[in-house]
Formats: sequence, structure tokens, C-alpha cells
Amino acid sequence: MSYQTILFEKQDGVAVITLNRPDKLNSFTVAMHLELREAIDKLKADPEVRVLLLTGAGRGFCAGQDLGDRAVKPGDEGSAGVDLGHSIDQYYAPLVKSLRALRFPVICAVNGVAAGAGANLPLACDIVIAARSASFVEVFCKLGLIPDTGGTYFLPRLVGTARAMGMALLGEKISAEQAEQWGLIWKCVDDAQLMEQARAMARHFASAPTLGLAATKATLYRSPAHTLEQQLDLERDTMRTLGHSRDYREGVAAFQEKRAPHFTGQ
Repeated sequence: MSYQTILFEKQDGVAVITLNRPDKLNSFTVAMHLELREAIDKLKADPEVRVLLLTGAGRGFCAGQDLGDRAVKPGDEGSAGVDLGHSIDQYYAPLVKSLRALRFPVICAVNGVAAGAGANLPLACDIVIAARSASFVEVFCKLGLIPDTGGTYFLPRLVGTARAMGMALLGEKISAEQAEQWGLIWKCVDDAQLMEQARAMARHFASAPTLGLAATKATLYRSPAHTLEQQLDLERDTMRTLGHSRDYREGVAAFQEKRAPHFTGQ
């Protein structure tokens, strides 16, 4: 279908979703949330898709929530305000959960400023590559709010409590290079190489053993809530399942026959 706030393409197992409101730095509206939901739902039901690449159009990745899309008047003391919990419950939380639950790798290519919800959305993805000119800003403290879109969950787990507190309470801009050094993202690359490297990684995943990658995601994400014994049990159960997969048999055969493997994701 034709989208108004995102771009969607699919080729050779690679799906690409581009946030496409460049004049508004790709800030979120209800319309964008609904279109993202529909596009991701299509990916869930498409057996041919083996990797998702998420990025933004123009000079920014995402500036967070479009405040003009909410019915609140600045300085209106008589206003009852906005039920932000409804916004989280209906739009932001489902988006984070849906990205995390995808059965294949999700790459985020941060092409410019990532602020507010736009700074935390990449952290819901599996691998984040950022252009050198990109930056991450937790602007919520400047509005009297808390980091949402999973920010209070992702930040301390990725960079530690001290740095998470600094980012959340001060709202200072974190450069892509600093984000890489802190472990907030996987890699910082030159601007001109961002999409080339992101697409090359997507093509790699599209020909990789998808079932095993999905299982790797699932086991790593469950690890923080487990004891060592529980995680060892999960590894055992997961390996038992993967040992019966076609991809494992193909990987072993290709290794023994000294040829490139042909994985099907099954």
C-alpha cells in the first residue's frame, strides 16, 4: 500500500522502513505510528523477509514526538493536559515490543539527530549503526518528563546507571562517537558510508542462518532476568531445537565440503 509518513521497500529478503517526515525531522504522529504498525505486521506475516533495516529520511533520524500532534496548549493552566500514558500504551510501547519480537535481526541506521523517543527507538533494535554527524539526546527532562520508548530500561543496561542518569537528567547531546565508546550503539561510521554499510549488513543477514540468529536474539534478551543456571538450561533447550534445523545441517555440510553455505532460515 501507499504510505504517507514512511517509506517501505522489500527486496531479496531485506525489508527497509524509512521514517519519512523530513521537514519535521521525522517526528512521530499518530499517523506514523499506525503506518509503522501496519508495515511491521506485514513483515511478521512475510516468510521471505529475513532482516529489517530502519532509518530516517533527510538530515535527521527522528526528533521524537511531534508536539503539534497533541492537543495541548502551551501555558494553558486551565487545560487538563494530555494522557501521556495512553500515548505510551497505545503507540510507543507496542512499537518497541514489536521490534524486539521480530523473528529476524533488526538494524537501525541513525542518519542524524535522534532525540526523545527517537533516541530510544534505535535501542529497541538489535544493531545500531550511526553516522558520525548523528547524535542522541534524552530531551524529556526539559519537558518535565521521563525517558520513554524503553529509555529507562535500555539506558542503564547499555551504558550503566551513572551515564544513564547523566543522559536522562541533563539532556546533553551525546555524539555518535561517544555513543560507540559507551556501548550505546554498535558502530559509528562516516556519513557517506552509513547506508552502504547498513545495507551490506542487511544483505549479510538475509543470507545468514535466520533461525539461529532469532534464537540468539531471544536468549541474549532473556539473560538479564535469569540466573546462570536458568540461562544454561535455556541454552541447552535452544541448542537442542537448533540441532534439528536445516540451517545447522547445511552449515556443517558446507564446512566439511569447504564451500559457501546456502541457508534458508529453516
